[in-house]
Amino acid sequence: MMVSHRLPSAVTVILILTLAHLPLVADAVSFSRLAASLEKENQVKQTFQRMESDVLDFRNALEELAPFRCDPATLSNCSSYSDCSSTYPHQECMSAEDLVVPACSSSTTGGTCNALWSLRETDVRIPAALAGGPLGNPTDPQVMASICYSKLAEPYMIDNYKSGQQMYFGSAHGSFRMIPARHSQVCGLYDPRRRPWFVAASSGPKDVVLVMDVSGSMDDYGRMAMAKEAASTIVDTLTVADRFAIIAFSGNATQIGGEGKLMRATRENKERLIREIQQLQANGATNFYAAFDAAFQAINKTIQEEATSGCNVAVLFLTDGAISTGPGEEEVIDLVNERVVDIATNHDQTTTIFTFSLGDKADHNVTKRIACSTNGIWTAVDDYADDLVSAMSSYYKLYALGLGPNKDWVAWVEPYRFHTAGKMGTSVSAPVYDRSVHPPQFLGVATVDMWMDDLEKLLGEDATSSTMLERFVVLSTARCPAMELTECEIDAVRFAG
Repeated sequence: MMVSHRLPSAVTVILILTLAHLPLVADAVSFSRLAASLEKENQVKQTFQRMESDVLDFRNALEELAPFRCDPATLSNCSSYSDCSSTYPHQECMSAEDLVVPACSSSTTGGTCNALWSLRETDVRIPAALAGGPLGNPTDPQVMASICYSKLAEPYMIDNYKSGQQMYFGSAHGSFRMIPARHSQVCGLYDPRRRPWFVAASSGPKDVVLVMDVSGSMDDYGRMAMAKEAASTIVDTLTVADRFAIIAFSGNATQIGGEGKLMRATRENKERLIREIQQLQANGATNFYAAFDAAFQAINKTIQEEATSGCNVAVLFLTDGAISTGPGEEEVIDLVNERVVDIATNHDQTTTIFTFSLGDKADHNVTKRIACSTNGIWTAVDDYADDLVSAMSSYYKLYALGLGPNKDWVAWVEPYRFHTAGKMGTSVSAPVYDRSVHPPQFLGVATVDMWMDDLEKLLGEDATSSTMLERFVVLSTARCPAMELTECEIDAVRFAG
């Protein structure tokens, strides 16, 4: 019997070959997609590296000028353009794709109206509290000197400005210089020292716990309103590199808006906690022990769940009274010291306590001892003469001094909607020091902005997406900057206030 051998058709051959190699085809497609994804990530990495290089170059330019900031010529030839009172001689209308002030545009203009900008000058802004002189000029010699110093960097800023990337310097004394120059809609509202980009660059990633006295006496002299404003301001300055919690205490202590641990300082979490702060009511006694016990419980739970920043821990303790219930002075101090030592020994994190005594009835002894025992800072704040917001939000100064040795430290902030153009963007910042003295003297923060448009198109992700946020979390928490301070340096910060 003959066996017939039919040759397979062309279609059959193709089908057989396709089936045989189907896993290889699928792998090839997957590999191609993976390669494309890796290429996109590489382009994103290069973009971030370029931005970091730009801000470090800007920082270097400012630091090279630092030794000349007190020269007579610097101080005598520094007339600057104020965003409130100046007429810029080289203003021009910018492209709507580059810089737009949303308030200038409307449905009637078709979105084409714009403000006038200048790329050939920088402008200076100072908060109203510092603008007590004629025509809104400062009278504080240090503020004036900081403006004169940053004026030296104007040629660099003009030459290195790139489209869509605002460049600016916020000084440690509150002045602010930026390019492109333009007028503000309202003058005197902007204090760079209270912006996330400034605090992030000058303090690094951190765990922050605000401990607020809400006892009955906080209703006196408007203290509760001051405390709410101060706490809200501090929360607003935090970035995704930070973790934070709010402890409210009177006869007992409770964490508000949290789950017994610190949370990441995303824009959403910050806004929610600020709303919670505004709902606090004053009532009850004053229990320091319960307050610190709740604060350290939250810190320890965060560490145990590996949800910490992994860097420094700052506890900001505000009270307007003295211990009236619960364990006494020595027990409170023992509790704080034991917990601080435990965190340092077992988790290699340094805890610093910043204490604030508000009003003439507030305890000075215990709060001062607690701060000093943890290399922190105690501040007495008068009900009328002092500014609680400025006092409490200045805690970063201690960290800024310790960051000096970190030559290449930069900080990123979570993408946010810029006031100019109304588009999503981000900022990368670097602290600026006078390194000709020891220890290096903190002068301020250099920053460069970036629109998120290109990254959104490249990655196919929205700037507000969770995956985009995670990129900035990773960027912001990649490392903890070294922070070493001598007792003398800490005392210098205490003396300067």
